[in-house]
Amino acid sequence: MSTPERSTDGGAAAVWAGRVGGLAGACHPGPVVAVTALTAALAVTAGQGATRSVLTTAAVLSGQLSVGWCNDAFDARRDIAAGRRGKPVVDATVSVTEVWVAACVALALCVPLSFACGLWAGVVHLVGVAAAWAYDLRLKATAWSWVPYAVGFAALPAFVALGLPGQPWPAWWVVTAGALLGVGAHLGDVLPDIPGDLATGVRGFPHRLGPDGVRLLLPVPLAAASAVLALAPGGPPGRWGTVALAAAGAVAVTGTVLGRRWQRTAFASAVAVAVVDVALLLARGTGIA
Repeated sequence: MSTPERSTDGGAAAVWAGRVGGLAGACHPGPVVAVTALTAALAVTAGQGATRSVLTTAAVLSGQLSVGWCNDAFDARRDIAAGRRGKPVVDATVSVTEVWVAACVALALCVPLSFACGLWAGVVHLVGVAAAWAYDLRLKATAWSWVPYAVGFAALPAFVALGLPGQPWPAWWVVTAGALLGVGAHLGDVLPDIPGDLATGVRGFPHRLGPDGVRLLLPVPLAAASAVLALAPGGPPGRWGTVALAAAGAVAVTGTVLGRRWQRTAFASAVAVAVVDVALLLARGTGIA
């Protein structure tokens, strides 16, 4: 008599596990983890306390989750038309409605978590999140598709700095480097999807350049971001600054070269350069405020 009940319970558990896994896959976990981890590192570098660092990280995590889920939910029809297997919504692992609900819940959590870090910190972070949503809902198909990435990445160091006691604004060069990294991340992220996007009518900035144009341009903002971080604070970059600058340039170029065969390498190079830049901040000891 108990066997059918256990079977039903097991089936329900499997369904819920599948939905949770589908939601995890639909949030764009790679970029979510990378951006959240880099922000946590910035918070520690800036000297935020443990509690504030946790709040900062939680706010960024919720914002990134909302953006990733919004992207997959809004693009569901386009992804299905392009036959992009491997996406949870396309594979029917999770429904579009469930992804929309997750996006809205994450966004609702992001608001109080952001303002818990301070009024201006919250405003700046939510501007970055709003820019990312604007990208998902409209700007990704226009020539201005790079702007939300630049705004979003520039907002992160400002958010961290404004969460410090006294709410100081970050140095201009850190915000500039963040914006440049955002442009590079946009180019690398879109590169593998250009053919499918074009087939469904998406013509953002990278699509207008074409795959070859994107691969050639990609190292420019990445290397420029590293140069700004190494040189703009004043004084010689030092041994570690020079090494980091050379490493960032080499990684960016390698991503471009290997991207001809393995297109995801281009985005991986953008993430790697961002990691090098965080290491450069630590080595320089300048902080971000």
